[in-house]
Amino acid sequence: MKYLRLKKAKEITSVLKSGKRLHEKTLTLVYFPSEATAMAVCVGKKFGGSVQRNRIKRLLREAFRGYLPLLTPCKVLLIPKKKEAYFYGEFSRDIGKLLEKERLIERRTG
Repeated sequence: MKYLRLKKAKEITSVLKSGKRLHEKTLTLVYFPSEATAMAVCVGKKFGGSVQRNRIKRLLREAFRGYLPLLTPCKVLLIPKKKEAYFYGEFSRDIGKLLEKERLIERRTG
């Protein structure tokens, strides 16, 4: 299953202004209901050089992709929190917790 990418600053700003914010240990998730699923990752320069920022973005996109088949359509922004090290497992766990808390996905069994 594919998702759209939020690319324009205007789209991202509208989600930031009118979306609901959810917080977990490793990231902040901002979402707003829509007709199609769209996602963006916001990683600022305080996270390091381009290599570090791109790694964080890849980890977040891959963690988000795992929940796509269960996700209700919405626009999502993923904003990581500053840490020493970043891991796929932590991002995946926290995204799942936040989406389940807001009932944006069905609870996984097993």
